[in-house]
Amino acid sequence: MAVLARSSSPSSLSKLLLRPHSFSSLRSFSSSAADDQRVLTIETSVPFTGHRIDPPSRAVDTTPAEILSFFRDMAVMRRMEIAADSLYKAKLIRGFCHLYDGQEAVAVGMEAAITKRDGIITSYRDHCTFLGRGGTLLEAFAELMGRRDGCAKGKGGSMHFYRKEASYYGGHGIVGAQIPLGCGVAFAQKYSKDGSVTFALYGDGAANQGQLFEALNMAALLDLPAILVCENNHYGMGTAEWRAAKSPAYYKRGDYVPGLKVDGMDVLAVKQACIFAKEYALANGPIILEMDTYRYHGHSMSDPGSTYRTRDEISGVRQERDPIERVRKLILSHELASASELKDIEKEVRKEVDDAVAQAKECPMPDPSELFSNVYVKGFGAETFGPDRKEVRSVLP
Repeated sequence: MAVLARSSSPSSLSKLLLRPHSFSSLRSFSSSAADDQRVLTIETSVPFTGHRIDPPSRAVDTTPAEILSFFRDMAVMRRMEIAADSLYKAKLIRGFCHLYDGQEAVAVGMEAAITKRDGIITSYRDHCTFLGRGGTLLEAFAELMGRRDGCAKGKGGSMHFYRKEASYYGGHGIVGAQIPLGCGVAFAQKYSKDGSVTFALYGDGAANQGQLFEALNMAALLDLPAILVCENNHYGMGTAEWRAAKSPAYYKRGDYVPGLKVDGMDVLAVKQACIFAKEYALANGPIILEMDTYRYHGHSMSDPGSTYRTRDEISGVRQERDPIERVRKLILSHELASASELKDIEKEVRKEVDDAVAQAKECPMPDPSELFSNVYVKGFGAETFGPDRKEVRSVLP
C-alpha cells in the first residue's frame, strides 16, 4: 500500500492511499465519468460520532471513476437548482419551491451506497434526490413548470416529485409526514424479505414532530429496516436549531435507537455512513443518521435567507465546506483530472441544463380532464369499463 499524497488543508478530504486489488465501483447517474477503477482509500474530513453504536471507519474505498462522477453529478444538481431559481423569478414555476443547493453531497453519497430496490422518501426539498434516483432533467423541469411530461404529469409540482420504478416515494409537503410512511415501506420490505431498506429523510425543522417518535417506536419494536436521515441544515424555515430544539444532537434523539452524526458536506462520508447504516438496519432494525449540512438558498423561494443569518456565514460555509469544491480539490491534488477538464465538465453541465429547460418550456400543459383523474370520489376521475374492466377513461363532472 503506497501513500500517494496528503492534503495540507484540514477542511479538505485528507488522505489518499492506492491499493492494488480490484474494486467494483458503485453506480451513479452520471454517464461521463472516467473508466479508472483503481481502488483509492480516502479518509473522511472529520470523524463520525456514534450514539449507542461504534462508528464506522473513516477510511472510505472509492475509485477515480466514482470521484469524477461525484463531481459531475453534484454539478448537475447545483446547476438545476440555480436554473429553477431563475425560472421561479420569471414566474414559469409557481407555488412553493424549495431548493437543495449546498446539500448535494447527501443525495449523491446516499445513492453511491444503495440500489434502486432500496426505498427513499423525503420532504418537499426533493428535486436533487429525484435526479439521484435516475430521473431526468427534462422530467424535473417539466414537473416544476406543471407540464404533462413531468415526473408526476405536471400535477405535483416542486414538492411532489415521484419515481415509483426507482423506489422513490416522493416529496411530501406536510412537515414530517413522510417519516411514518417511510417506516411503512420498511415494514413491507421486511415482510417480503427482499434485503432492501428505506431511507426516510427529514429536516431539523421536522425533528420535533411527534409522528417521528411514534413511527420510530413502532420501527424499533418490529426491527424494521428503516434508516431515518435528519438533513440538518441548521435552520427550520427561519428558526435556528438552537432556538427550536432543547437538544439539537438529532442523532441521539432516538434514545434506544442507535444514531450516527455525519459530515453531510463530505460525499464520501455520506457514502460510508449509508453503507454502514444499511448493513446495520438489515441485521438489527432502525438507525438514525444526522447529516450536518447547509442550504445556500432560503427555506423556499419566498425567503431571501438573509434575515436570520449573515451573508458572511453563508459565504464562510461556501469557502470552507462546499461539497463540490471539496471534490474538486481532491481531484486536482491527486491529478485525477486537470482544472481545465473540470471546467469543461461544468460547461457541458450548463448546456445540458439549458437544453432541458428549453425542452421543458415546449412541453404541453396537462389536458383539463386530468384535473379529475386519480381522484377517488364516486362519479369523478378514472372509470373502468369493458368486459375485462381494463379499459380506462376520464370522466368529467
